[in-house]
Amino acid sequence: MTDGLIPRTVRAIYPGSFDPPTNGHCDVIERAAKCFGELIVAVVVNPQKRNPMFSLQEREAMLRASVAHLPNVRVEHFRGLLADYVKAEHADVIVKGLRVVSDFESEMSTALMNRSLSDVDTFFLMSDQRYSFVSSSIVKEVFFLGGDVAVLVPEPVLRVMAAKRSSLPARS
Repeated sequence: MTDGLIPRTVRAIYPGSFDPPTNGHCDVIERAAKCFGELIVAVVVNPQKRNPMFSLQEREAMLRASVAHLPNVRVEHFRGLLADYVKAEHADVIVKGLRVVSDFESEMSTALMNRSLSDVDTFFLMSDQRYSFVSSSIVKEVFFLGGDVAVLVPEPVLRVMAAKRSSLPARS
């Protein structure tokens, strides 16, 4: 019953550096897209990660190509505090994926801080067990050491990674 009110679409924000996006990220995006009316995948310019492997534009393009089949998902980027971005976008919830218990330990204080700054709660989604060991940094390390990461990243990401590897100078 809506009491004559028009139901409001719940807007969620899934922030991350996505350097590069993995199948674990895409799994969280697909599952969150089923839970919320609108999902903004927000590529954060993270000052703690000084030298990303992929430019902001590359990360956005890889994500857009990887989630193009999800009509209620849009990809954007932001700089600064997540709490400020959440307010600016009038978001109702922040989405975070958790792979292991240590992820929760590190994300809990951030979630509490974001709530105190924006009055928005964080919705934690447990990783699918197939991706519980997958992180962007592990994917990059394995890939650039010659390993096969085809089952760990979406096809559009693999194409960009392969192009990046072929443009690097040969190692001795």
